Amino acid sequence: MTIAHSALLTDLYQLTMLQTYHAERMNETAVFELFARRLPPQRGFLLAAGLEQALDYLENLRFTAEERDWLAGTGRFSPDFVEALAHFRFAGAVHALPEGTVFFANEPILRVTAPLPQAQLVESRLINLLHYQTLIASKAARCVLAASDKLLVDFGLRRAHGGEAALLAARAAYLTGFAGTATVLAGMRFGIPLFGTMAHSLIQAHDREEDAFAHFAAAQPGNVTLLLDTYDTEAAAHTLVKLAPRLRERGIAIRGVRIDSGDLAEHARRVRRILDDGGLPQVTILGSGDLDEDRIRELLASGAPFDGFGVGTRLDASTDAPTLDMVYKLQEYAGQPRRKRSEGKATWPGRKQVYRRTAADGTFAGDCLGLEHCPQPGEPLLAPVMEQGRRLQAPEPASAIRERIRAQLAALPAALRAGQTAPPYPVEVAPELRELTERLDRKPH
Repeated sequence: MTIAHSALLTDLYQLTMLQTYHAERMNETAVFELFARRLPPQRGFLLAAGLEQALDYLENLRFTAEERDWLAGTGRFSPDFVEALAHFRFAGAVHALPEGTVFFANEPILRVTAPLPQAQLVESRLINLLHYQTLIASKAARCVLAASDKLLVDFGLRRAHGGEAALLAARAAYLTGFAGTATVLAGMRFGIPLFGTMAHSLIQAHDREEDAFAHFAAAQPGNVTLLLDTYDTEAAAHTLVKLAPRLRERGIAIRGVRIDSGDLAEHARRVRRILDDGGLPQVTILGSGDLDEDRIRELLASGAPFDGFGVGTRLDASTDAPTLDMVYKLQEYAGQPRRKRSEGKATWPGRKQVYRRTAADGTFAGDCLGLEHCPQPGEPLLAPVMEQGRRLQAPEPASAIRERIRAQLAALPAALRAGQTAPPYPVEVAPELRELTERLDRKPH
């Protein structure tokens, strides 16, 4: 049992509530929906990601003997409740947005329908999985839109908030359109193409920069990308030009260079001239160093001749919007719609569906949040993905999700694609849903 699959990777209150449900025999069907209450100021849209890991978690959810023994030893839980956990399985249904679907505030990206204890326990881990990958995919999408057709690579492992976060960030970025990642385990785990250059330490460990370049090229003859800014960026470019013929005689071609510091735009222009004048027009230039979508857009707008970018800290930590207000709320229990009325955190009740309208040119024109049994104009977005605790289909290949995201981003209104401050995307609430909400509000509690 890995940490990722442990039933104890949850909040304490999930288990204390489960003991209450167990004692009171509250096992009727519950419906929970996972959604973002609002968008961060810097985000005009979000991109759903993490469904694959969420379904894997639900299918494999078990309490091991070791976990049950530990719970019993805490003294918090009754023996009969702990014993019942030996048979705990998720046997419910799940509806979800396909991974890579654009969505907006208050639109559910996942709906769980299951006996109350099952639907309740999974809350914390589902939010954990879907929140993080959605956060990173939404950030990565902005980088993809800013970079246009330039190559993008995830460089964020070392600044990600833990190992699992680094892996899931690499996955989310790749699905969104990044060419690959520097995180090696993500290559093994998810089949993501790997990219890498070198660190300044390799250069510093040599007495001569030229020797460092030559030794690295000999060790990695099929992937020679050299870091230029350890000492003097332009001097390093001249050194590379001098070295290139000797490498070529050995059948080694220099593929690219990376610039990681200083005035990136000016260094790129100077290096491009040096390479072109030295007969190396095919050598690409990769930029890195605290980049994000805004900086990428600025560099390209200035005419800086970059062929691609490595994006690290600001992607994997989503530094401008490090969290989303993503929640998982009860919308129906025992056949009755339920509504949370907390000030500033009220929910729309009942089983809901998102209907999306498109314009004649295929651009998204507006959404409607409505009740599942009251269809609205547009395409319904939530689809069944799990029944009786088992997936309905095999996991989607990454290529299919990447193509969906490409199409979704292409269909965004122009202002959202450009990353500009734009009027909010129109999401209306269906009259039937408003009427249900008003009716529940009139009931005494």
